[in-house]
Amino acid sequence: MSNSYLRFWGVRGSYAAPFATHLKVGGNTSCVEIRVDDHLLICDAGTGIIPLGNALMKQNELREMMVILTHYHWDHISGLPFFVPAFSPEWKIHFFGPGQNAAEVEKLFSNQMKAPYFPVGTETWLANVDYHTVSNSRIDYGPIKIKYNNVHHPGVTYGYRIIVGTKNIIYVSDNECRFLEKSINRKYQEFTNEEKEIFDEMKKEEYQAELDLIKNADILIHDAQYTSEDYELKRGWGHSCYIDTVNLAIDAGVKELYLYHHDPNYDDETIESIHAHALDIVRERQSDLKCHIAREGLILDLA
Repeated sequence: MSNSYLRFWGVRGSYAAPFATHLKVGGNTSCVEIRVDDHLLICDAGTGIIPLGNALMKQNELREMMVILTHYHWDHISGLPFFVPAFSPEWKIHFFGPGQNAAEVEKLFSNQMKAPYFPVGTETWLANVDYHTVSNSRIDYGPIKIKYNNVHHPGVTYGYRIIVGTKNIIYVSDNECRFLEKSINRKYQEFTNEEKEIFDEMKKEEYQAELDLIKNADILIHDAQYTSEDYELKRGWGHSCYIDTVNLAIDAGVKELYLYHHDPNYDDETIESIHAHALDIVRERQSDLKCHIAREGLILDLA
């Protein structure tokens, strides 16, 4: 394998699921590592960042990284209190996430580690830590170019376009795609013809924006948390039905899709059945999309 790769360290949503029935897919919450030579980018800091941190402490090649968060829900930050490199003076760590300025970003990162929620605060970190704010929705970290956009999830939540060489990697861990369209369709018969015209235009604009976010991605890592049955019970919670995720990826010309942020209630067998149906959709639509399940430990060579 080259020195340019992507690795899944955590693929679950909501809460960690360290159950025997879940181990083929993995039980840790959101965390993805992207390595390009001597530059390390970490997407989200769920429980998956804990084993990643332990692995980083065993190597001598790197002592600097950037950690970007999509948002601050617990399943995306709960690994930080146990992230060993943060407690080592040998490391320099850049942090970025939603926030108006660096001070707010620092506050949002550190809140979960304050009493009475945790006994050791971020002031005990020994690493050289920088909290970043950027303008123009873009960050450059060495050879890695990062752009971000707001996505549909409770609170301010980012989706990231990460450019590594000629590859476009889209990381959208939490996003309820087609929410507006489905909400309008539920009430559609109650609208006047004039209202229908307005809402039809709104649906087109929303879907085009969703397509633009992931258009022509080489690798798309996207929320696919629910089955259609569970989505109906949890509409508006900020997560996608996997069927909508697959169809969106096809419409956007995505090359490879990794279904991500798996519901912790779904065991390996359930997720395999989701994958089988996703592949059926790809075949039925005669698409070239390659559709995969994001699995803990899976490594993609980016060279």
